[in-house]
Amino acid sequence: MDRAKVIFGNEIREKDYQKAVKKQADFVRKYGDDRGVQYGVSVQDAPVITEYFGAQNLVSGTDMAPELGENALLVGNIRMGFGHYRIAMAIASAAASMGKKPYWLDLLSFPESDCSRIIAGQNELYSMGSRWSQKYPLFNKLVWEPMNSEGFRKLSYNAADQKTAELFAPILSSLPADTPFVSTHAWCAQAALHAGFTSVVSAVCDNWPMALHLAEGSIHTVQTRSAFLGYKVLRGMDKTRQLKPIPEGQVRYVGHYVDHELVEGIEHDTARRLEKLKNGRPKAYLLTIGGAGAQRELFTAVVRHLLPELESGKAALLLNFGDHPDAWEDMKKSLPALGRLAKEHFGDFAGTQKFFAEHLDRDVEGVHVFSNPEIFSAVYTTNLLMRLCDVMLTKPSELSFYPVPKLMLRRVGGHEAYGALHTSELGDGTYECRTPEEICGMLRAMELDGDILGQMNECILENKKAGLYNGAYEVVRLACGGK
Repeated sequence: MDRAKVIFGNEIREKDYQKAVKKQADFVRKYGDDRGVQYGVSVQDAPVITEYFGAQNLVSGTDMAPELGENALLVGNIRMGFGHYRIAMAIASAAASMGKKPYWLDLLSFPESDCSRIIAGQNELYSMGSRWSQKYPLFNKLVWEPMNSEGFRKLSYNAADQKTAELFAPILSSLPADTPFVSTHAWCAQAALHAGFTSVVSAVCDNWPMALHLAEGSIHTVQTRSAFLGYKVLRGMDKTRQLKPIPEGQVRYVGHYVDHELVEGIEHDTARRLEKLKNGRPKAYLLTIGGAGAQRELFTAVVRHLLPELESGKAALLLNFGDHPDAWEDMKKSLPALGRLAKEHFGDFAGTQKFFAEHLDRDVEGVHVFSNPEIFSAVYTTNLLMRLCDVMLTKPSELSFYPVPKLMLRRVGGHEAYGALHTSELGDGTYECRTPEEICGMLRAMELDGDILGQMNECILENKKAGLYNGAYEVVRLACGGK
C-alpha cells in the first residue's frame, strides 16, 4: 500500500495525492533519483556526543554492512534549527544511561545523496522564514503563523511528505533494518519505514498536533497529555470530514524528552536556586539564540533592560549565540556598554566545560558570551548553561520542556504557542510574553517577588517525582521492545 494514499485508514483525496506525486517529481527533476543506489557508511567519533554519551556518528562512507552491535540504537535526526538536534541528544543521553550504544544519523550527512540535498534546501527556506517572521510582522501574520499552525496540520501535507521521504530511504540501505530506530524528525521515521526498518519510534516534538509529524508504522511518542489526545483523533487535520483515529498503541504519552544528566541534576540545581532566592543573591539569566538565528532584535531589547543591573553587579547574564556570532556583533553595536562588560567564550568548548564545572556550586558573575561554529558544541553549551542559570529566557520551542525556570518569549511560528501554555500550566515557566514591555515587566516581577521563581523550582521538584521528565528513557524503552 502506498503510504501517501491511505493514512491511518483515511483515504487521501485523489487531487491531494496527485499533488504529492508532483512534489516528488519536482524534487527528482531538480536533484535526480538515486533510489537504486546503496550508500555505504563510515562510523566516526563526534564532538560532545562521543565524550558524553559514547555515541558515534554515521556519515557517508564505504562500509556496506557495518557491525553495530546488539545494544545498538539509531538516533535519526536532521539539523533544522537546534531543536531536533537537542531532542536527539536527550535520546542519546538516556540510551547511554540505559546501557545502549547510540549511533547518530543525521540525514544531512550524505551530501552526495538526493536526501541530503533536498533537506538542505528545505532547511534553508525554513530558516529564512523563521528570521523573516521576526523581522516582518505582516509576513508573520499572513504567512508564517498560518503555515506553522494550520498548513503543516493538514493530513494532505503528510501525504506529500511520505512521497518525498521515499527519496530518503537509500541512505539507510546499508544499515541493519532490525536495529531499533528513534526519530526526532518525521522525515527520519518515514525514511526508516520506507527502508524496511522494523522497530521505529517517532519522538514528536510539538505540543500542537500536526500531520507533519506523522509516520504511520512507527510508535509516535508525545510529551503531553493534550498532545496525546490531539494526535490520537488527528484533531483538525481535515476540517471537511471526521477522520479515523490512530489505532491503539501507535501513539504514546511518555513525558518530556530531557537528557539523563539534566534529570539527575534536578535536586542539586533547584536546591542551589532556592538557596540563592532565600539569601537574595543576584540572579543569573540565560538567553539562547536558536539555530535559525531568529529573535535578535527582541534579545537586544531585553538585554538593554537588564544592562543597569549588569553594570551594578545586581544580575549576571549568560548569552549563547550558538553558531551565530554575527548576532553578538550586532548586539554589541546596539549596546556598546555590554561589549565592555562581557567575557567571550568563542570556539572553545573545553573552556565552556571548565566554566560549567567551576560554577556548578558557585554563583555566576558578570556577562559571559558563548558561541561555537561546531553544531554539537553550540547546542550542548545551552545544556550546560541552563544548569547554572536562575532563569532561562527562550522561545516556547523544545526548550519549554526542560527542568529549569523559564520566561517564555515570543513564539516563532504558531505551533510553538502551545509549549508556553503547557509549561505555564505545569508551573515551571511563564506564559508567553510577546513584547519587550511584557518581558521586562515579568523580569521586574521575578526580581521583586521571590514567590514566582520559588514556585517554579518547587514545581520542577514535584514534576520530577511524578516522572514528568522521563520521556527520553521511555522512548528508548519502547524502541528496544518495551511495552
